[in-house]
Amino acid sequence: MIRIGDKLPAFRLKAVVSTAPDHAFAEIGHDSYPGQWLCLFFYPKDFTFVCPTEIKGFADLDREFRARDCQILACSTDSEFVHLAWRKHHKDLEHLPFPMLSDLKRELSGALGILDPNEGVAQRATFLVDPEGRIRFIYVTDPAVGRSPREVLRVLDALQTEELCPCDWKPGTATLKAA
Repeated sequence: MIRIGDKLPAFRLKAVVSTAPDHAFAEIGHDSYPGQWLCLFFYPKDFTFVCPTEIKGFADLDREFRARDCQILACSTDSEFVHLAWRKHHKDLEHLPFPMLSDLKRELSGALGILDPNEGVAQRATFLVDPEGRIRFIYVTDPAVGRSPREVLRVLDALQTEELCPCDWKPGTATLKAA
């Protein structure tokens, strides 16, 4: 698995960016959001049970991520056509404010080391990537357990202080000073 401080592997993937037929698809790469942080989260499969709760959770916080100059990207190993069908038929996903990437060839999830060895799909993994393309946070949970988008946002806030942050640090509270 890739490590903290490693560069995000280069990628260019098809994505669903809308449910409108004339502009539903786009190509998105590692360099599509220059100068911004990325919150890249992977989920196992479309048309499942835990995954839409997480996607909605990130969508509910999209404005807060954007206020911190961070672009959210959702990704699974399903095709862009499956993503589009799921968005059209799931009320919580129809108007997502961020792209859903298709890693159909498993190139990015393979490069990141997050392919489930038994299922061949992406694990439930989240990466925060700084504007220089360095991975600063990795969060992986069991397939049966949804992650906390609010915790990812808290960690982004902590990373953006560029200071030492104690356990359970929250914005507005004191950071640590090295002696």
